[in-house]
Amino acid sequence: MKAADPLSQFGLVHALRPRPEIALVSDADLPGIQQPNDQRPAPPVVALIAVDSLDPVAVQVLRSATQRGCRRTVLISSTIDDDALMTAVELGVSGVLRRAEATADRIVHLLQTAAAGDGSLPPDLLGRLLGQVSRMQRHVLAPRGLSRTGLSDRETQVLRLVADGKDTQEIARELSYSERTVKNVLHDVTSRLQLRNRSHAVAYALREGLI
Repeated sequence: MKAADPLSQFGLVHALRPRPEIALVSDADLPGIQQPNDQRPAPPVVALIAVDSLDPVAVQVLRSATQRGCRRTVLISSTIDDDALMTAVELGVSGVLRRAEATADRIVHLLQTAAAGDGSLPPDLLGRLLGQVSRMQRHVLAPRGLSRTGLSDRETQVLRLVADGKDTQEIARELSYSERTVKNVLHDVTSRLQLRNRSHAVAYALREGLI
């Protein structure tokens, strides 16, 4: 848990320490959450960051939390503009809450949601985020032949046909490509996504909802 100032830090600790649903862990305690010889799974650790705005200092705090092993992060901020919202998403923030709405119950709920692997945004922020994603698709990705998944239309078509069980020759014939082109497409996808082979690429794409 990290706040922008000592008073905010004290307020968060005072509000959350009595709550039995969560256990507060300081930065100094992070390395000792699970000992090397302890075979029990470590409890999910959620970083709670409270700031006035997502300025460069706050961004560094978020990155530091990730580097310390906190894969789930909840952000409380006084102001959240569109740029800050996109930055938070890019940094892997699981949940966002405005400081003015940050009651103890809401914070605990957000922490529990993040610990369960889910995300949560206020409805208006979610709407703004979806709008930004849509604009990015129309004005940035589409003109370059890409989708929000990071796969080009051609890569998506090839992976879908591989998922259908077709071999290189059948894919080339159906898409009017050369077999070398199909092989190059698959090589580019597996290399870029660090996958082992075409089966791994299809499994990854299906699991991530890319095809």
